[in-house]
Amino acid sequence: MADPKTPEPSRRSERSRQAILTAAVELVGEVGYARLTVEAIAARAGVGKQTIYRWWASKGAVVLDAFVELSGGNQPAALPDTGNLKADLREVLRATVQELTDPRFELPSRALTAESQADPALAQQFVEAVLRPHLRAVQERLRSAQREGQVAKGVDLDVAVELLVGPLFHRWLLRTAPLSSAYADTVVDLVIAALRPLPKGR
Repeated sequence: MADPKTPEPSRRSERSRQAILTAAVELVGEVGYARLTVEAIAARAGVGKQTIYRWWASKGAVVLDAFVELSGGNQPAALPDTGNLKADLREVLRATVQELTDPRFELPSRALTAESQADPALAQQFVEAVLRPHLRAVQERLRSAQREGQVAKGVDLDVAVELLVGPLFHRWLLRTAPLSSAYADTVVDLVIAALRPLPKGR
């Protein structure tokens, strides 16, 4: 009979996994991605290095899973659909700004963005696990607005999504200017003006 004080293997594995993900996020913040090592993650988490390699192929893969976990999983929250497209998109882009400028998210996100340039497999995982679900959610909100006549019928919604989020990521990545809620509002206003159906007769 198992000792009731000894956790079951599945519980021990999940506890180790959570410790590894927590250690990865903490260490990225403390030493940066370039100086981060699997050995350091293992030591901080209190596990063997082979435990990490049993679940992840590289430190980039660990940081990616840690980022997804920190973000609450890869399923985005439902976007607001109040009928007011401008207000809804402002709310979404302001939340994006807050996340991008939150050190807990910014450091691992920058690390993953940089590492993805040299690791195509990691780049694909980053897009599929982190970016694409959120982009699809924005696209669905625009599609709803298109059905309601708030967005012109001929608009390419893939491009429309990029018009919304692209400026935020450009400013965040290159640090060309402060990333703020006011900037997010301006982006929404300009994009809404471009997507709006032309008045009849024009």
